[in-house]
Amino acid sequence: RKAVEYTIMAGLALNCQIAEFSRFARKNYSYPDLVKGYQISQYELPLCHDGWLEIEVDGTSKRIRIERVHLEEDTGKLIHVGEYSLVDYNRSGVPLMEIVSRPDIKSAAEAYAYLTKLRQIMRYLGVSSGDMEKGAMRCEVNVSLRPVGTETLGTKVEVKNLNSFRSVKMALAYEIQRQAETLDKGGTIEQVTMGWDEERQRTVVQRSKEFAHDYRYFPEPDLPPLEISREWVEEIRARLPELPAAKRDRFMTQYGLSAYDARVLATDRAVADYYEACVVAYPDGKKVANWVTGELFRFLKETNTTIESVKITPTALAELLTLIERGAININTGKAVFAEMLRTGRAAGDIVAERGLAQISDTEKLERIVDEVLAANPAQVQQYLDGKETIIRWLVGQVMKATRGKANPKLVNRLLDEKLQALRQLREGGQ
Repeated sequence: RKAVEYTIMAGLALNCQIAEFSRFARKNYSYPDLVKGYQISQYELPLCHDGWLEIEVDGTSKRIRIERVHLEEDTGKLIHVGEYSLVDYNRSGVPLMEIVSRPDIKSAAEAYAYLTKLRQIMRYLGVSSGDMEKGAMRCEVNVSLRPVGTETLGTKVEVKNLNSFRSVKMALAYEIQRQAETLDKGGTIEQVTMGWDEERQRTVVQRSKEFAHDYRYFPEPDLPPLEISREWVEEIRARLPELPAAKRDRFMTQYGLSAYDARVLATDRAVADYYEACVVAYPDGKKVANWVTGELFRFLKETNTTIESVKITPTALAELLTLIERGAININTGKAVFAEMLRTGRAAGDIVAERGLAQISDTEKLERIVDEVLAANPAQVQQYLDGKETIIRWLVGQVMKATRGKANPKLVNRLLDEKLQALRQLREGGQ
């Protein structure tokens, strides 16, 4: 029942029609990974049919039609070692959901966009981790060419052994080129199953490809047909999570995010949930987005960790941003505190108090330091007076250095500007 429910969830997310009546079938073929000599699958009456998935490539949207989403049993796994082949039957018989697209994909880039979008949706639904390297998601591609200006596709070739998105792109590029060269030389394409050889970066023939009638499908006698009530379908539909595209659009509207930031934050459901929890704690969507996509994402990339393992709770991040907003610490200090929070999980206030990082906003104290910096750097002061006003940034840096980064930068800029303007007026008055 859970496998059927997951398949219906996927079908609804892919805009499919959900069948009221579905039947399992026996797919008969002889191959080492199939112990029984047949596979329980679905043929004429799949659970889901006639859907679509919208992808985007180079800023252009395209709709890829989904022919069917059906349920079948998994087979064993063949492991080729030199001249021998081993078979791992541990996954044999486990429910497997298969999604079949129509021949609408025209390039390796479109195939990549389709697969990544599909995986994103499956992860959002919680029906699969989508980890191709671990076999949780597999891809088999059918490649066929046609002359420019014609509609009829040529003979298709199936390519297997694709265990990463990169492998899919490489195999498609190679197979397209192979078929094109064969046809250009006047040759013909045979309907075969090819395997992708990752080491040699090429496709190799595995076996001749069967046609549907070769499998001798017939209704599975040991499993009754499925009658899917509309009430159950609507109950499942009501439980579907907000999907990535809808979440991205809402982030742009509700929080005023750019299309890029909204897409990045909505890509992973856990990241999106974390972001929204942070916005609840600190209601400034843009500022929170900057910290999550900047400092937090940088930490996740450097440490190769996931959002689930982050030690900073949304409330803790809100405390840090509040300290910055109130002027208790400046941005640079805030980033240093954030880094320590990520490492230790400690509260921002405790780190600031323990390390004496509170921002210096005392005007008299900063004025003395600014005077010292100006007195110690007469050459740079003269450059400013001669018209090189950008040198003020260097002088700000000297003040920050003198205060170990704790000075209020806005106040430092104001004080430097006032004193340098006063010196300029004094010089002009003397002239």
